Amino acid sequence: MAPDDRRRMIVRAVLPLVVEHGRGVTTAQIARAAGIGEGTIFRVFTDKDELFDACVEAALDPGEALEMIGEIPSELPLEKRLVEAVEALTAHLQRLGAVMGAARAGRTRPEEVRNRKSVTGDSRRESFEAMHRAVRELFVPDADRLRLPVDKAATLFVSMLFTHGRALPDAPKTTELIDVFLHGAVSA
Repeated sequence: MAPDDRRRMIVRAVLPLVVEHGRGVTTAQIARAAGIGEGTIFRVFTDKDELFDACVEAALDPGEALEMIGEIPSELPLEKRLVEAVEALTAHLQRLGAVMGAARAGRTRPEEVRNRKSVTGDSRRESFEAMHRAVRELFVPDADRLRLPVDKAATLFVSMLFTHGRALPDAPKTTELIDVFLHGAVSA
C-alpha cells in the first residue's frame, strides 16, 4: 500500500477512537482498529501527536458533506434543499467538534501547543469556503426570488448555521430556523 493511502486508512480507522478516548487512545487500540501492527503506526507517523493532527485535518475535510449537498436535486423547493444541507453540514460540524476537542484535550503544557504546527488555520478557512460555495449553489435556482444577492444569502445562511450549532436548550428546530431565514420573524 502506498504511504499516503496507508496514512489515510489509519486516520479513517482512528477517528472514532479519538472521539471516544481522546488522547488516551493506545497504540494497541489504534493498531487493532486499523488492522496493522503497532510498529506500522510509527513508520507512518512520527508520534501520536502527528497522528492526532492528521485526524483533526481529516475531520476538517468537509468532502462527504459537500458531496451530499451536491447531490441535492435543484428541483426541490428551496426550503427542502436547505434542510438537507443543514443535516449534512450539522453532521460534519459535530464530528469536527468532537474530533478536535478530543484530539486537543490532554495537551497540558502550553509550550507544547505553541510549538506544534497548527493544522487548523488555512484548512479551516478552506473548509468553510468550500461549504459556503456548496450552499451558494443551492440558492442559485431561486436567485430571481431572493431579496439579496446569492452570495449574501449564502453567507448569512452559513453564518446562521454555525451559530445554531452552539444553540441554547430551547433552540428552534432546523425547519423553524429555515422558515424564519426565508420568510422573516414578523408576520405581514
